[in-house]
Amino acid sequence: MNSNAIAADIRRGIAAGEYRYGAKLPSVRDLAERYEVSQQTAAAAYAVLAALGLVRSERGSGTVVTAGRAADAHLGHFTPPNLAVAKAWRPAPGGEASEETTLVRQLRAPKYMEAWGISEGDQVVERTRIRSVDGTPSQHKLTVLPYAIAARAPEGHEGAPPMLAPVGSGPIKPPPGVRVADWLGWDVAHTEATITAEPMDPAASAALGMTEGSPGFRIVNITRDSEGATVFITVTTAPLHHRVTLDIVG
Repeated sequence: MNSNAIAADIRRGIAAGEYRYGAKLPSVRDLAERYEVSQQTAAAAYAVLAALGLVRSERGSGTVVTAGRAADAHLGHFTPPNLAVAKAWRPAPGGEASEETTLVRQLRAPKYMEAWGISEGDQVVERTRIRSVDGTPSQHKLTVLPYAIAARAPEGHEGAPPMLAPVGSGPIKPPPGVRVADWLGWDVAHTEATITAEPMDPAASAALGMTEGSPGFRIVNITRDSEGATVFITVTTAPLHHRVTLDIVG
């Protein structure tokens, strides 16, 4: 087990209230014995948690929890804006935005996708895009869809279905003012968004040129149909020095 995995395990304990605010965590030596790792690895796990603001380590006082149980801040309900002028993402003023698809693959859903409403073993399609500002990668975006949904194509479309288009193909662009979901005939009822700050996974860290386990924003959107079934999921990762915004339309 590496330091990031240990940090993630302790973070789950803090979020669940197992380690309360102000509680003293095990010493580095005791933590190393608990997880059967070196003291260096245990200390690195505490360093990750400290970088996230979840613990504070002081000489002579040990490591203390500085965060409470996880809480959800519901930002409200929103409806699609004017798609003729809206942009899904934008850089700071003066920056030049670009993006490219770096991975398209079909696979059987691993167990962790059950949390997204996809059964283990189901056929899914993964698409990865890297968004850059002034040529520097700034966002890693993973999209996951059930294969049956990814395989749909608009009437009259020629070639591979848009969501199955391989790396190197042109961007997926519906007619102006039309949502991709409407263009492809998807039943889209609502989207659940979860925003957390946590260590980046290996794929996102590598894509963004950052050390594995660096803290970042992780935004998970799960879009469901009118019967509650998952239509698609997007997982966007960005370094913490970026900003996450959301427009809410009444």
